[in-house]
Amino acid sequence: MAIDKARKHLKEYKLDDRIIVFDDSSATVKEAAERLNCEEKDIVKTLSFLVGEEPIVICVSGDSRIDNSKYKEEFHTKAKMIPFEDVEKLIGHAVGGVCPFGINDNVKVYLDESLKKLDTMYPAAGSSNSAVRLNLKELESTLKEYKWVNVCK
Repeated sequence: MAIDKARKHLKEYKLDDRIIVFDDSSATVKEAAERLNCEEKDIVKTLSFLVGEEPIVICVSGDSRIDNSKYKEEFHTKAKMIPFEDVEKLIGHAVGGVCPFGINDNVKVYLDESLKKLDTMYPAAGSSNSAVRLNLKELESTLKEYKWVNVCK
């Protein structure tokens, strides 16, 4: 299960005890914010794209939207989300649980500047009914390789 991959990844950084599992879905920003009793901006959306044939994920704040012109400027191509049915195979987590923890080795991770406004944030933890409570420094510490980008409106 993908949540087990995320848990194993977070355990390396002694953050697996921060995982929260819900009885109900937290797959959307709205659902996650309701379950966590926080604002939608505090949820981290991990969006899956293809740059050419290469899968990437971009973590953005829950109230942010991709700006197509900024995306094209950064990646030199039009934003192309990975089709729903291919996300799990290409990223390692299914839609609703996509996060930067325990993903496939070839997936590059990007953090959008919109995350810098958050004190506490809640990315998914590999399933459509989970989240993990982190601050920005903790999120960065769990990522072996990542790049900051500014691709949101």
